[in-house]
Amino acid sequence: MKISTLWVSLIAALLISTQAMADPRDTIREQLLKADARIPVKSVQSTDMPSVYEVALESGEILYAHESGEYFIVGHLFRIDDQQGIVNVTEQTQNEMRTEALAAVPAEQKITYPAKGERKTTIHVYTDVDCPYCRQLHDEVAALNEMGVEVSYLAFPRGGPNTATYKTMVSIWCGETADERVKLMDRVKSGAKVSEKSCENPVFDQLVLGQKMGVSGTPAMVLEDGSIIPGYMPAARIAQMLGIN
Repeated sequence: MKISTLWVSLIAALLISTQAMADPRDTIREQLLKADARIPVKSVQSTDMPSVYEVALESGEILYAHESGEYFIVGHLFRIDDQQGIVNVTEQTQNEMRTEALAAVPAEQKITYPAKGERKTTIHVYTDVDCPYCRQLHDEVAALNEMGVEVSYLAFPRGGPNTATYKTMVSIWCGETADERVKLMDRVKSGAKVSEKSCENPVFDQLVLGQKMGVSGTPAMVLEDGSIIPGYMPAARIAQMLGIN
């Protein structure tokens, strides 16, 4: 009886030790995949909250999970900071993801209007060439350039593929040089038509990327810190928001 009890104790201790050694990040991944193998888990990271992990999905969504992998929370996590007040922790992570994603887009796949003189900052703008507010914002680009703001366009045809707007944007991105693409963009934004072109282009990929970033309308400006500013605003207000004199 004593030997049997000893073995039971040893086995129990081994099981507890094995469970303690298991990485909660792996456990959470396994639980999600067990629930639905289609869930695209990008990363699982610890948070400042004990036993709670942040789960980033390839779709751009953020979840929070208990270390056991049994419980999940969908929504924003907030933290109280003595200096900053209420801090949106989820938004901070999403901003970092946007910054990384934009850095991975090759420069030649963007249509860029460089700053005049010293570049103070860059804003990426998801645009739809037939969107009235996008055209209104385009009229502010020259003023932004003069203030040291570089503007880089990414394609976001709101109606999706197989639409007239989508085909127009493909034609713009199919310009042979960066200068030609800028000229084509200017022409379309002014209301003119351009000849239809076809080539290998990033329009669809940029549309998908924008959706992952949380873009739902145009124009949508993504700042250097990854935060998104939706809608139109004049250059002076943008400069004020960016802290540029």
